[in-house]
Amino acid sequence: MENYFIFIPIILSVLSLLAACFFTVKQKTAVVIERLGKFSRVARAGISFKLPLIDSKAGTINLRVQELPVDVETKTKDDVFVKVVVSIQYYVVESSEGIKSAFYKLNNPTHQIQSYVFDSVRSEVPSMELDEVFSEKEKIASAVQRELSNTMREFGFEIIKTLITDIDPDTKVKISMNEINAAKRMKEATKEMAEAEKIKVIAAAEADAEGKRLQGEGIANQRISIANGMKQSVQKVKGAMEADVSGQQIMNMLFLTQHYDTISKLSENGVNTIFMPYSPGTVGDLQTQIQSSLLAVDQIKSNKNKNLL
Repeated sequence: MENYFIFIPIILSVLSLLAACFFTVKQKTAVVIERLGKFSRVARAGISFKLPLIDSKAGTINLRVQELPVDVETKTKDDVFVKVVVSIQYYVVESSEGIKSAFYKLNNPTHQIQSYVFDSVRSEVPSMELDEVFSEKEKIASAVQRELSNTMREFGFEIIKTLITDIDPDTKVKISMNEINAAKRMKEATKEMAEAEKIKVIAAAEADAEGKRLQGEGIANQRISIANGMKQSVQKVKGAMEADVSGQQIMNMLFLTQHYDTISKLSENGVNTIFMPYSPGTVGDLQTQIQSSLLAVDQIKSNKNKNLL
């Protein structure tokens, strides 16, 4: 029985040794195995074997896509200090050579990637003005990605995408930019308001001109109707009277009749006082003036027709 107890430490040592021979690697990671201090191989996801006391795990490499934000402060062509935030999307190449290079060639990969980003951004932005930095951020991102991709590939890193996520000028510069933008918008608004006022004035003038034209046409039509009515009245009165009466005498009678009709209508509407010369002779004067005006118009028309001929 005592002999059995002698084998227990040996069995435990063997089991411990076997346990040290096997290890597991998580998904999307890789373990660098060194043998006696020298690179031996890369252990992939799953269960792996290593020789105890000879092989050792030097380190673990993350194979997922990683993001590295980099804040770069630089100066533009128009002497404005601006902070540019660059996000680098990258991963370690999953080949054995890529993992080996990523693990051994760079001592601090993230810090060294940042240095390349600093150098690239500070060589691009100083050649642009502030407005151009905002409008050409894709150009800056492409330049950074191009330089990083060519450089980092030999160290086992692949650059997927470089993004300019923020461009932040100095606070005073941002306030000035907002004031300039507000002034431009106010200028445009004033111009639009002036244009609208101009349209309103033109429309009002056109409406007034059209109203006066229509009013003139209405007055002209009214006068034509009055003249036609008077003509018909003269003809009817002349036909009704047995005596031979001239048109002039009939017109005198019609003017006098209309004069009294007007006075009668004014009294019916409550008008008791009329400040105007009132006598039958006044009616004759009005008649004479109207006839003179009509004759003058006929003379003008006759002269125009002669000129045309």
